[in-house]
Amino acid sequence: MNIHLESLNHQLLDRWQNDFPLIPQPFAEIAGQLEISEADVLDRLRKLSAAGAISRIGATCRPNTVGASTLAAIAVPEDRIEQVAAMIGAEPGVNHSYLREHHWNIWFVATGPDRAYVDAILNNVRKATGLEVLDLPLVRPFNINLGFALDGSGRLPPLPDRIDSAALTHGDREIMQVLSNGLDLVAQPFAAVGKVLDRTEGEILARIRALAAAGVLSRIGVIVRHRALGWSSNAMVVWELPEEQVAHVGPALTAVPGITLCYQRRPVPNTWPFSLYCMIHARSRPEAMAVLDRACDEVGLRSVPHQVLFSVRCFKQTGARVLRDKGAAA
Repeated sequence: MNIHLESLNHQLLDRWQNDFPLIPQPFAEIAGQLEISEADVLDRLRKLSAAGAISRIGATCRPNTVGASTLAAIAVPEDRIEQVAAMIGAEPGVNHSYLREHHWNIWFVATGPDRAYVDAILNNVRKATGLEVLDLPLVRPFNINLGFALDGSGRLPPLPDRIDSAALTHGDREIMQVLSNGLDLVAQPFAAVGKVLDRTEGEILARIRALAAAGVLSRIGVIVRHRALGWSSNAMVVWELPEEQVAHVGPALTAVPGITLCYQRRPVPNTWPFSLYCMIHARSRPEAMAVLDRACDEVGLRSVPHQVLFSVRCFKQTGARVLRDKGAAA
């Protein structure tokens, strides 16, 4: 599936991947900037969502500030891929799951309110499948905001100046879970959140603004499905680097146009030696490999051992879980 965006829809998705208006009627503000009606904005977003171009309008939470998460991988025999992918996707805390071209071929992100919840997901997968699961926790993020420009320029949103997890207060997890699940496409979405959580619209907006300013919410806006919009040649590149080099190389790699995510993860001795990860989202394999070549040259990585894992299929893409199952309202 490759959804073509006419000009207004392109603007609607591209301009509001970040900096969604945190006001009582955000869609009216967007409508004013596009010089169309609020009803038209909402209608377009509903249709784009139904077509699969949008995952949700909401927020992404900075990893390991309000909950816990890890990247995991499993080596699945070809004749079991569908079965195992379904088992993994059935876990409520799994929010991303992909098939990639590698011996370790199914990759997924497990999220939850704490590390014990994440560990339980990994153990459930091990028991259900009878297969080994690589656990690759985040060590340090360099760029985790996937709201890159849809015009192919490689522009990334600016990184937050600071992260203040102390800004979290009682009741914030509930707000963040609703934002992770997605806002209702109604004229006053924050009032709708308040109704669900029995809080006022003003309280909800004040807390969201505070969490955004603290960097706990890494972005608020339109969460697009890049594959559906033509960004179908996406590769995770993993690099085998000594610990002392990662802190320098990570920011330099992030600065290369076309590198859309970059972070450090803990390697697994004798099994998975890679510590630095980056994502390249591209519209063709040659375009993706051109970005990788540029990164190797500009950052001096040509001789560094690395592997390129192209994504073949997306099994699941939802927001993260920060509440336990019984409390995940939205």
